Amino acid sequence: MDRLHELQVFVAVADNAGFAKAARLLRLSPPAVTRAIASLEERLGARVFQRTTRRVSLTDVGARFLESAKRILEEIENAEREAVGEGAEPSGRLTVSTSMTFGRAAVTPIMCDFLAENPRVDARVLLVDRLTDLVAEGIDLAVRLAPLPDSTLVARRLGEVRRVLIASPSYLRRFGKPRAPRDLREHTFIGLTRLMPSAEYRYFERGKPRSLALTPRLEVDDSLAAIQAVEAGHGISIALSYQVAELLRTRRVVCLLGQYAPPPVPVHLVYPQTPMVAPKLRAFIDFATPRLRAFLAGVEKSSGQGA
Repeated sequence: MDRLHELQVFVAVADNAGFAKAARLLRLSPPAVTRAIASLEERLGARVFQRTTRRVSLTDVGARFLESAKRILEEIENAEREAVGEGAEPSGRLTVSTSMTFGRAAVTPIMCDFLAENPRVDARVLLVDRLTDLVAEGIDLAVRLAPLPDSTLVARRLGEVRRVLIASPSYLRRFGKPRAPRDLREHTFIGLTRLMPSAEYRYFERGKPRSLALTPRLEVDDSLAAIQAVEAGHGISIALSYQVAELLRTRRVVCLLGQYAPPPVPVHLVYPQTPMVAPKLRAFIDFATPRLRAFLAGVEKSSGQGA
């Protein structure tokens, strides 16, 4: 059996603490992964994994061998880059997923700029408001706005966004400004089911999480619709800071109750852990990371929390 293949399988199993996860990651059948590890152990004359019905862990031999295996794979990857030239033109189809509104605001424009500089790359941008399975769905990379669960994905932090309460100046002139969360019950509230599925406003007071049940006068399941209603002066709603950064900058809407805001939502770029990263993916990561960080930094500057 190919020794390089065995090393790749071994590293994948070790990093993912399981044969099944490694098989999905490498797009191999579970028996193929088992055969590769068996061949490696036979050649080494020692077991590299301890297997139980519940978990897979490295043996002492496996732990020592893992460091060497990773170094060998890295050296091979570096050698291949040198052979074709570090600036070799990326090519192929790149699939990226993110949420609908963040995709419209940031990811799609950045992808268009990337394609303009990389004519041999084609791209598919999936705008979906759900957690995608990158390996199962054939997705190269995702931009996620949420705390990351324990995962085998490689994650690169880009910044953060905030959940902000917003209202238009015209609405506040007519009805006044809420000074505390309980005051929201005296105002017209526009519910957004994606951010508030139970119509509860969640906030922090003296460092402790709180919630307030509200009865929306209008309830929508689309962020843009809620924001448009707020801008038109029909009530107060909740949004993510990047969705309203321009409206905040131009004072068409203002933030409310900033001192009660919940912790910010982290934004990460994530992609499957593989022994070698495809040139098209590496190129996009290097291209998109500073631009997405700059976008989020600009949003943070625009969305200073109001009183």
